[in-house]
Amino acid sequence: MRYHSRLPAATLHPHALEPRNAESFASDAKVIGLVGGAHALSHFFQLALPPLFPLLRDEFGVSWSLLGALMGAFYVASGVSQFAAGFAVDRFGARPVLYGGLALLAGGTVLAAFAPGIGWLFPVVMIMGVGNGVFHPVDFAILNASVAPRRLGHAYSVHGVGGALGYAASPVVTFALAVAIGWRPALALLGAAGLVALGFLATQRANLVCHLGRGAASHAGSAALLRQPAILACFAFFTIFTIGTIGLQTFSPATLNVAFGFPLALATTAVTAYLLGSAAGIVAGGFLAARTDRHDKVAATGLALGAVLLLSTAIVAPSATMLLPMFVAIGFVTGMIGPSRDMIVRNATPAGASGRVYGFVYSGLDLGSMIGPVWFGFMLDHAMGGAVFASAAACFVVAIATVLQVRRIGLARAA
Repeated sequence: MRYHSRLPAATLHPHALEPRNAESFASDAKVIGLVGGAHALSHFFQLALPPLFPLLRDEFGVSWSLLGALMGAFYVASGVSQFAAGFAVDRFGARPVLYGGLALLAGGTVLAAFAPGIGWLFPVVMIMGVGNGVFHPVDFAILNASVAPRRLGHAYSVHGVGGALGYAASPVVTFALAVAIGWRPALALLGAAGLVALGFLATQRANLVCHLGRGAASHAGSAALLRQPAILACFAFFTIFTIGTIGLQTFSPATLNVAFGFPLALATTAVTAYLLGSAAGIVAGGFLAARTDRHDKVAATGLALGAVLLLSTAIVAPSATMLLPMFVAIGFVTGMIGPSRDMIVRNATPAGASGRVYGFVYSGLDLGSMIGPVWFGFMLDHAMGGAVFASAAACFVVAIATVLQVRRIGLARAA
């Protein structure tokens, strides 16, 4: 049994492909696994360099600030690329954009292994950032076109868990390899492994399809599309929510250690607990997203619970025995909203515009990733430890308004 895009057949690109056996569990599972694996690779390569910063600092004799600027360059390139990749997906399809993105990520990692100085790493990380930016518009275009609607909640859940696992594995694998064989051979080996994965994905062309638009979209039409209030609200949500979460991931260890007096080892473990809780929450959120059409309620509930837990941490520091369970809980309730968040974006996306909308909306992740560390680092520099968690809670509260706004706009348009 086949299902059809919301876009009428007459408006589809002449080369658009119908999903093959979309209602088949085996077919859906294969597509979901491939896309989840590609997402895991993108997150893995995002963190290929940061675990090596101590080694790079020793070899090149540079400051931590300069090394931090490397990641800033990465996310600037990723944000610009993510926006542009959405147009490319709608015009040329998901496959070539996916292959190009992974080639740049993996190939850039290989090039980094041969950098003679820190200055050479800046263009390299920007190449990698361009590659990283393609994955959200590509992944969601494929999932929305190829997976049965009743399984999309689970598909988004697997997609999110893949990214979380990529994040979790990268520091461990990268640093362990660097200690064993040196950071240059480690990067070369990881990049080569990414190119092998690219070769495998190239054999799966039949499973990586998406609907294409009617051809090149006009600038005026695309601008009007991205100015729609619901789309702007989704972009605002991603930016604000990411400011809070990236601030927590980046500065929770320092805040817990400096402002609350927890040992650094325990403070660092709290972030691991947060990420593990987030992965579990994403899995649970997939079941919730598959069983409700009130995705705004799921997202708002998770954000509200996360804000309450963070405020309680800011006001009354948890004991050492309660710290890890507290951060598992914060990760769980914020991770739980992931699949519903993605469904909210899907429901706000006009047919035939998945690439452009997802590229624009998810570039909010990169914008938030640039703003969050600067803001949270400023607070910590000025001995405002409690404000770090309170500010993350404030971000979650403001984000609630954005997801509710998307539904309000949708109801108003339907009336």
